[in-house]
Amino acid sequence: MAGSSFGTILKVTTFGESHGPAVGAVLDGFPAGMELSSSDIQVYLDRRRPGKTKIATPRNEADSVEILSGVFDGKTTGTPIGLLIRNTSQHSGDYDNLRDCYRPGHADFGYDAKYGFRDYRGGGRSSGRETTGRVAAGAIAAKFLKELGVRIIGYTSAIGPVKVSSLPGDEGFDEEAVLTTATAMPDSAKDAEARAYLETCMKEKDSSGGEITVVIRGVPAGIGDPVFDKLDARLSAALMSIGAVKAVEIGDGKSVSGTVGSKNNDPFRIAPDGKVITSSNHAGGILGGISTGMDIILRASVKPTPSIFREQETVTREGTDTSLTIKGRHDPVIVPRAAVVAETMCALTILDSMLLNMSAKTENILKFYGRI
Repeated sequence: MAGSSFGTILKVTTFGESHGPAVGAVLDGFPAGMELSSSDIQVYLDRRRPGKTKIATPRNEADSVEILSGVFDGKTTGTPIGLLIRNTSQHSGDYDNLRDCYRPGHADFGYDAKYGFRDYRGGGRSSGRETTGRVAAGAIAAKFLKELGVRIIGYTSAIGPVKVSSLPGDEGFDEEAVLTTATAMPDSAKDAEARAYLETCMKEKDSSGGEITVVIRGVPAGIGDPVFDKLDARLSAALMSIGAVKAVEIGDGKSVSGTVGSKNNDPFRIAPDGKVITSSNHAGGILGGISTGMDIILRASVKPTPSIFREQETVTREGTDTSLTIKGRHDPVIVPRAAVVAETMCALTILDSMLLNMSAKTENILKFYGRI
């Protein structure tokens, strides 16, 4: 299967299936010398971990990470970092009725059309369980970015009709609430409203979609490459690679189609410290595919969980109409656990882009090799 690797200099490859013995990742190209322990990674995995709240799947996985390689005496060695998370709570029998038919809203039919074979136990590689390896690898990138002065926060900005419009730093935005509320919303009142909405969805044997916002602060101006490797294109690809994401917006996103240039342009100004800034940020921190130094703001639209407990129409592999009722343990909304996936995918993308940027100027190379 192609398509399981992401990145250029910093490259992550994920492996494993939802109902196999383990999932994980190999992170290659990471610089040597950074202090790293499993606890640095575990704090991110705990945010994605199932079984913690009433609005998450009751599949109770510890998601404890094992660092298999790439670290010696507590520091990265520059060699591939192997990360393993064992699966311990599979109920594969819940999927026996899916052996010969396709779940609506899932990748089952596409996999069968492509390979003539599929792992029907929870979707195999198309399962959200695959993202565990991404989070583990992205946590390492996020730690290094903090040393570079770059900070990333991903959170739930909408569940169904319940929306949060504030950004980090705005009045009413509670960053601690992102880590403590069941919905990963930065507003406890909105969290309660969203949970009430989800209770209704669950009573009706239905699910909800939502939105993730990621804000990236501290990225210096000049990161990203024009044309095909634009920073916004790479970040969009990173977010769109998350299974349930159906749309990505940057800055003002799709609303720019209804405005005018005099309002949409961000005026440049000189800050007190002499840096070039903009007095607004409609562009979301990226122009011409290159960072401006302003906050990078992204939003990802997440579809409703396709596994619902209503009877649904489908077809069999043999080509006959039928119906099915899905069993098993499923999230009524994916967004709260996916927020950290979006955050860590952005971390991998930004760090890779910053490493690539080191070769953009000849003077940087000459300085590195002591020629000037």
